[in-house]
Formats: sequence, C-alpha cells, structure tokens
Amino acid sequence: MGEAIATIGGLRINAATASRSCSNRLVQQRASMSFPSRAKGLGAIRRVAGAALASLLAQPLAGCLLATDRPDPALDIPAAYSAGPKSPRAAEIVLPALDWWRAFRSRELTELIEQARESNLDIAAAIARIVQADAQARIAGAALLPIVELDDNVSRARNSRNVNNTGIGGGTGVGGGHGRVTYSAALSASYEIDFWGKNRSALRAAEETAVAARYDREVVGLTTVVTVANAYFQLLASQDRLRVARDNLASATRVLNLIRQRLQVGTTSELETAQQESVVNNVRATIPPLEQTARQNRIALAVLMGISPEHVTIRGGSLRSIAIPRVTPGLPSELITQRPDIREAEAQLASANANVQNARAQLLPSITLTGEGGYQSAVLKTLLQPQSTFYSIAAGLTQPIFEGGRLIGNVDLQKGIQDELLQTYRKAVVSAFGDVENALDGIRQTAEAERLEARVVASSQRAFDISEQRLREGTVDLVTVLNTQQTLYQAQDALAQARLARMQAIVSLYQALGGGWLPKPVEAMNAR
Repeated sequence: MGEAIATIGGLRINAATASRSCSNRLVQQRASMSFPSRAKGLGAIRRVAGAALASLLAQPLAGCLLATDRPDPALDIPAAYSAGPKSPRAAEIVLPALDWWRAFRSRELTELIEQARESNLDIAAAIARIVQADAQARIAGAALLPIVELDDNVSRARNSRNVNNTGIGGGTGVGGGHGRVTYSAALSASYEIDFWGKNRSALRAAEETAVAARYDREVVGLTTVVTVANAYFQLLASQDRLRVARDNLASATRVLNLIRQRLQVGTTSELETAQQESVVNNVRATIPPLEQTARQNRIALAVLMGISPEHVTIRGGSLRSIAIPRVTPGLPSELITQRPDIREAEAQLASANANVQNARAQLLPSITLTGEGGYQSAVLKTLLQPQSTFYSIAAGLTQPIFEGGRLIGNVDLQKGIQDELLQTYRKAVVSAFGDVENALDGIRQTAEAERLEARVVASSQRAFDISEQRLREGTVDLVTVLNTQQTLYQAQDALAQARLARMQAIVSLYQALGGGWLPKPVEAMNAR
C-alpha cells in the first residue's frame, strides 16, 4: 500500500481518497484553513487543525458511508389464507399453545417430547452455537474499547569491546566493556476512534448473528418436537396395522379351517383350499414389515431423546386413543412473528446489513490514539522516583490507497451475501404461507378421507360377517368370501393410514404456525 503522509498540528495523517465511489468528492473538496499565530499556543493550532480535518473528511464521505441501503423485502402478504376462514373472528382463532402436544391427550407422547426437549443432541448442539455466537459478539465488541497493557521489563546490555567508538586511529570505545541494566514499568494504551462506525457495525453484525442463533435453537427445538410426534404416531399406526393384519390372519385362518372341513366331506375342491391358503400366507407376509416399522420408530424415538435404544421402553397403543385437537390459523401477517425460522432469516439479514456497513467503513480513514507512560531507570531503587517517569502520546490517521481491489471486493462480497439472505428471508416468508395452506388443506382432506374410510370399513365388515356366516351354512361360493375378506383387510389398513395422515396434518399445522414458540423472550435479546 502506498502512503501520502502529512502532519497537521502534531497529528500524523496518511491522507488519500476514502473509496472509489467517494474519491471524486474528496478531491473536489477545498478546505481553507487559517492558523493562528504561534503566540496563541500549540494547543490552539491543534484544535483548529482537528476541526478542519474532521470537516474535510466527514462532509464528503459521510454521505457515501451512512447512506447504506437496507433492502426492502417487498413481501406480498395476503389478507387471509385461502384454505382457512376468509374473515376470521377472534373466537375462531385457536393458535398453538406453548405445550401444544398435550392437546393430543397422550401421557406417553408428552413424556417422550419433554424428554427430547431436555436431552436431544441437536438441541444441545444448537445451544452450543448460541454460546459461540455470544462469544463472537464479545470479541467484536472489544474493538470499541481501548487496549491497555502493562509491561514490566528488566534488560541488561553490553557493547562489544572490539568496537572503536572514536572512529579515528585506535581509540578506546566508550563503555565498550561495561554492561548496562535498565529497569522499566510502563502502562500502554491504544484506542481506535470509531468515527465511521466500522467497529459498531461489526458488533451489530455479531449481535444479530447471536440473535439468529437463538432463533435457530427454537427452530431445532420445534423440528425435534414435530419429529417426535410424527414418529410416535407412525409407531401407533404400525401397531394398529399390525392388529388389523393379525385379526385378518385369524379370520382368514378360520375360513381356511371351514374350507378344509368341507374338503373332508367332499363339498369343496383342492383349488378352493389352495386359494384360501394363499390368502392366509399373503396376510401373514404383511406382518414382518409392520413389526420392523414399529421397531424402527421406537429406535428413532430413542435417538431423538438422546438415549440408547436398549434403554428405552415405549409401549405405544392405538391412534384411536389420540384426541383430535382444534387449531386454526390467525392472520397471515401474524405468521411473520410466530415462526422462529422467519425471525432467524430476518436476524441474518440484519447481520448482513451491518456487514455491508462495516465493509464500506473499511474504505475510510482509521484514527488511532496511542499512549504509554511509566518509569524507567538504570537503578532499581530509583525506578519509582519522579525523575524516572516517561510518557508518550501519539495520534495517527491511516487511509487505504491501493490494496489491489481487496476492500472494494469485500464490499461487493458483503452486498452479494446481503442479497442472498434477502432472498432467503423472502423465501422463508412465502414458504411459511405455503406450509399453512398445505396444512389446512391436508387437515380438511385427511379428515374427509378418514370419514369415508371408516364407512368403507363398516360396510366391508358387515359384508364379511354375512359371507362367513353363509359359508358355514354352505349357501355362498368361496369367491365371494375371498373378495369380502380381502376388501375388509384393505379397508381396515387404509383406515389406519388415513388416521395417521390426519394426525400428521395436524402436527404440520402446528409446525407451520410456529409450534407454540413464544417470541417475547427471544425478542428481548435484540433490544440493545
């Protein structure tokens, strides 16, 4: 880097242009300085010089730096959800409670979720990221404070005896054979004046990153709770489907026994017996995959709780014992504050805005004050005497002139990151609206599907009971019995899956609406 150095009133300055966009203004600026006579003292000269310098630098550059562009997300927020009530009244809005999983009225589900909230490893990792972000904020904030160091030093030096200090003939060097001891105790301090807000911007960026880390913790927590609920419901659905398969296996076996009895008396054939044996074997073959699914969901729940699967016992039960909670969305505009992932994207965008300001401030001069004072003596006993004191005070201003485009490139880089995070924020908002719409539509569709499947099961059960009774009486052919039992099994299995889909749709709505997250404590972190 090249330097253009000037000295005004004892202040050493590396004077140059501040940035590519602002250099023309600085060149065009003309500052007329009238210095007072020496009789008024050096202090007056320094005050005038300092004021003139501040005027010279601040006027042309402040507009370039401080006019930072905060991008407008330009969000199109709908007035209401298309799948929800068009004009929701306050009585119609049932937002998720903080412990929304209790609305399913399952004690085991509540225990699993609360254990996962305490012991989940992803949540623990997110908490560790908060600690890191807070530490980074403290590190960034250190630049706003002076650096103070204490230096205690004892040194001994001796000149070479072969050095001729006279420089003429062969004279004896002065002090050539004697050692010299120096004792010193000094306190030094340095401070960079944050005239352009460079360090403040870095601190603000770090603080917003710390806020984003807290929102990330809420996102991970919500995702963990939702995953536990879905895994538990999948376990219950697997158990329901296992019961259906075993009940149908028992029914198919009972029919097979009836057919074998008829075969013994000669009223049926080997073909009909083989057909029913095929049905029995097909139903039996569906049981191992369902048992495997149940085991996999138990293992998944153990992992979510941060516990070895061997030490976890999950009873399960049936989806029929799970209550159907009522939850409705509010206004789309409220979703922006309800969802932690949106708030996280917002905090990241705010951090990017501060980073852009920091990158621009790096183009401008940096003003540094340094000072040192203490005691220095060749004899230890006189070290703390008044005549051993010394001090030095300096002020410097450094302006980058040429760094190969590094600073301008950094500005462009930070602006690119800012634009990326802006689009990420916009996508988070739009995706949130889409998640709510999908969840509302899913609840409506799955509720209707479950209702229809329940009717199919009822009619299929009645048809199978009649066909089995007539088979005993010998008044129905085997094909009819086969069709009714297969229809019943398929309908019962489909009903269990439809009930699972409905539960998952309800969980998805809880997640889409922010899942009982309370934003106020997190918002308090941003009130600085």
